[in-house]
Amino acid sequence: MPGQDPAERRVVVTGPPRRVLPHARLRSRGRYPHASGYYRPRTEIDEQTTLGHTYVRSLMRSQLRAALTVFAVLALLVGPLPLLFAAMPDAHRLEWAVLGFGLYLPLVLLARWYVRRAERNERDFVRLVEDK
Repeated sequence: MPGQDPAERRVVVTGPPRRVLPHARLRSRGRYPHASGYYRPRTEIDEQTTLGHTYVRSLMRSQLRAALTVFAVLALLVGPLPLLFAAMPDAHRLEWAVLGFGLYLPLVLLARWYVRRAERNERDFVRLVEDK
């Protein structure tokens, strides 16, 4: 603009590029997962960020809590048996009945509860990570 006064010259102002969001309908269908302005939890885990570490740690804590619960119940169930057997020295048949038959049902129920709990924890974690 050779004929313009330098004071009237246009100035181009630049800044950080703005994110152009696609149409809301396309975003809701999941075609543009990055356009919503946040990272998905799966990305956080893959990139091993602090937030991703927190997600994985929460899964590990819930699994540990379930395992410690099963261990505590098992210890309360099996721990007193030697004291019971020592208190009744003439009950050899009772010992074999309790050890041979009486413990199987509680052990199976504990194992079943633990597996269901662990699967539920993992399913909840996958829902969180998959963002469903």
